[in-house]
Amino acid sequence: MADNLRIAVVGAGMGGLAAALGLAKAGHGNITIYENAPNLGFVGAGIQLAPNMARILAKFGCWQEIASEAVQCSNTSIREGSTDKELGYVDLGYVKEKYGYPHMVGHRASLANGLYKGCEKEAGITFKLGSTISDVKFGPKPSFKATTSNGEEAHIVECDILLGADGVKSNTRVAMLKELGLQGQARDSGQAAYRIMLNRKQMEHDPELLKLIDSDTVTRWIGEKKHIIAYPIHNKTIYNISTAQPDVNFAGAPDAQYTTRGSKQAMMDVYSDFCPMIQRMLDLVPEGEVVEWKLRVHDPLETWVHGSSALVGDACHPTLPHMAQGAAQAIEDGAVLGVVLSPARITDGRPETIEKALRLYEKLRKPRAEALVELAAESGRAMHLGAGKAKEERDKVFAALKAGSGKVPDKWADADVQSQVYGVDVVADAEALCESEGLTANL
Repeated sequence: MADNLRIAVVGAGMGGLAAALGLAKAGHGNITIYENAPNLGFVGAGIQLAPNMARILAKFGCWQEIASEAVQCSNTSIREGSTDKELGYVDLGYVKEKYGYPHMVGHRASLANGLYKGCEKEAGITFKLGSTISDVKFGPKPSFKATTSNGEEAHIVECDILLGADGVKSNTRVAMLKELGLQGQARDSGQAAYRIMLNRKQMEHDPELLKLIDSDTVTRWIGEKKHIIAYPIHNKTIYNISTAQPDVNFAGAPDAQYTTRGSKQAMMDVYSDFCPMIQRMLDLVPEGEVVEWKLRVHDPLETWVHGSSALVGDACHPTLPHMAQGAAQAIEDGAVLGVVLSPARITDGRPETIEKALRLYEKLRKPRAEALVELAAESGRAMHLGAGKAKEERDKVFAALKAGSGKVPDKWADADVQSQVYGVDVVADAEALCESEGLTANL
């Protein structure tokens, strides 16, 4: 029976949790999540909770708890970093009316924990924490060696479906591409990010900063080769600040290193040409708590699928944060896998049927995810322009927007782009694709 298929999910990030939950909701009862970390102490900073993500989380039954700690965005303001002059303003009030859910911002830990709790409620999902995966073999019956941190002897795991959701460093991707003789290594984007959370107490002495945390605004300050985006989260008790700038602090760092303990002075120097209010805001970060993330990407892969195995999330489409869609796209992956691999659709459970289903997952998800990867990179380039003709032209577009017409150079806030991103129901699209391709649900 298809609902007894052994499914191994490598990685308990957003994509892995969403895939496991989507498959369990579809009726699978033998799903094991292998996670390298010995415990799931979810961390991280703020995250944007876009309508296309919320729609899926609602289907999974875990949206309300996540949303209860989040802040609804009423508007976004794009400003010049050096002067704090507003370049563009977009009212986001229409988002809920048009897409069914508002645009919200929350804590990454709340999102991950909501998905995790959803998985915990499913009897068919088991977690194997502290598990290192190696020696991955693909084909009709994938297998791998699982080595646990609790001293258990390493053992070979065979499964019917293998989903590699192990992030941008994905060992599953490396093994898959090697076996297929393909290229697809992660590479530097040339950018890095500071992720900062300030609490209300730190900001309350400064009226300008207090106004920021009390707002419903997503603010983006832009400058040459860098920007800062910030918004209140956790019922406006925390102000989340994310940056993007050249990753000069990683010069000479080993390729496997993705974070580095940063210097507060170096951070202040990077944004020394931004306005005094931002200087005061960044200066609130305690010495020794500055961490910088290397932002990594890889070129589009030739395929995400090999036999009964597939890649998920950052393992196949790592995305720069400029469109705030990285987690959303991983969650879309999980939702689509729940549709195409539904036991009602792959009733015979044969490897060739599983591969057909995974090919439909790839057919639907690959073009969309890769288009958003490029859109995020393009938006970053537009935001990071230095003095010159291109910047002058961009600012003319901002001026037209202020006058009440035209596009938004910050693509995240552009209504037409939002329609392409938020207006797509990947679950409905996956169901339609399955029907058109002969993978009909046998209900």
